[in-house]
Amino acid sequence: VFPRMLAEGAEIDIVTDQTSAHDPLAYLPLGIAFEDWVPARESDPAGFIERSRASMAVQVEAMVGFLRAGAEVFDYGNNIRTEARTAGYADAFAFPGFVPAYIRPLFSQGKGPFRWAALSGDPKDIYATDRAVLEMFPENESLARWIRLAQERVHFQGLPARICWLGLGERDRAGLTFNEMVASGELSAPVVIGRDHLDSGSVASPYRETEAMKDGSDAIADWPLLNALVNTASGATWVSIHHGGGVGIGRSIHAGQVTVA
Repeated sequence: VFPRMLAEGAEIDIVTDQTSAHDPLAYLPLGIAFEDWVPARESDPAGFIERSRASMAVQVEAMVGFLRAGAEVFDYGNNIRTEARTAGYADAFAFPGFVPAYIRPLFSQGKGPFRWAALSGDPKDIYATDRAVLEMFPENESLARWIRLAQERVHFQGLPARICWLGLGERDRAGLTFNEMVASGELSAPVVIGRDHLDSGSVASPYRETEAMKDGSDAIADWPLLNALVNTASGATWVSIHHGGGVGIGRSIHAGQVTVA
């Protein structure tokens, strides 16, 4: 698709990719029909991986073509550039990952994901926490815009939940407020508070969150381990250390935590 659109001169402003390129067995190579996907990778995994990487190289080369044509191009964190370079395409890293391109300034301010779910299963509890967040941070216009948009457009799946980005000194304040709301009965049941691995101090992922660090510490993994230890000592309900998020097994390490309010 990408090479064809480039060849036809399609005027595209933003280009990225969200295939499962971090796992070549989960990427459908050129020349293999969809219905033959599983049989092909089961019968010859090594050959399938080689064909997948060759196809990724073709795709990434087209993405670089869009970049040179003036489009905004970025890697969305699935490590397709590394696979394309492995296949022999030397300019695979001509475009940046989305974290150094757009997100790192937020990390530099101590901002990161803050996510919570209502164990009651009652959406009213999430709406109550929405109101609390808006009251706590009235000066944060982007946060208010997101909360209102989420209420209108995001449908709950499973337990009602919400996510937003809060900064240093804000996440603990929100957590304490939720805790007080549970204790007072304003919320009908406890809420669990966590985050994803897209965080400023809990991941080492040189092809995603810690790509192009100014101090060269892209692959140094002390922060995830320290983060897990500190969260454990601070009384988190559960703490985990895992790896491979988004970029492939063995290519990152990150810590997670959940606290019940």
